[in-house]
Amino acid sequence: MSGMKLKKGDTVEVITGKDKGKQGEIEHVFPKTNQIVVNGVNTAQRHSKPTRANEQGGIIDKDMPIHASNVMLVQNGKKVRVGYKVNDDGTKVRVARPSGEEI
Repeated sequence: MSGMKLKKGDTVEVITGKDKGKQGEIEHVFPKTNQIVVNGVNTAQRHSKPTRANEQGGIIDKDMPIHASNVMLVQNGKKVRVGYKVNDDGTKVRVARPSGEEI
């Protein structure tokens, strides 16, 4: 299994599926299943009972995981592929392809 190229806090755009074209920030990353949770993307309605934490109850919208291959990183308003580069001091950094700009 390949490593995840996306991190929490990255802005991504959905490139396929029912939410195609939507942009959002990554809230949660699941490296084992290669899935991510993006704010406002792939929402499902959940029926919740009234509890101490949620006095009201009712129907709430919940963001569900989406596969990482269905999104692309957005850098300076453009969708970019992600590559890696090792700096002279030995640190590994993510770079935008094909510009080579550090992310």
